Amino acid sequence: MKQLFETSATTTGGRNGHVKSADGVLDFNLKIPTQMGGEGGQFTNPEQLFAAGYSACFDNALQMVAGMEKIKIESTTTANVGLAMHNPTSYGLTATLDVEVKGVDKDKAQELLNKAHTICPYSVALKGNVDVKINLV
Repeated sequence: MKQLFETSATTTGGRNGHVKSADGVLDFNLKIPTQMGGEGGQFTNPEQLFAAGYSACFDNALQMVAGMEKIKIESTTTANVGLAMHNPTSYGLTATLDVEVKGVDKDKAQELLNKAHTICPYSVALKGNVDVKINLV
């Protein structure tokens, strides 16, 4: 496999810490959300960062598969990512993608979503680990 890109980010202090990317573009504090007993506020958390990455990656994969079929679409992808407790010592992620596709009928849009799910790097990484639900909205 030919690597096309690599980046890195470093966190100190875990979920109540600080994260910074190697290039300095990301540089901010993390806080545990209030729903998990944290102080929350105007801070981010790992699930929010994952949702941002997944929505961007999936939407790009959708645009790519449409482009390969020479179809022009407009799309918006919202990734809903949650943290679930399997048992007192084991956690996992939940993921639901809500995708709006304009420019094709419902059946074609669903076909494009299915194809995008097979090539999106986030979807591929989650396969077999997280049950990803994809809703055409």
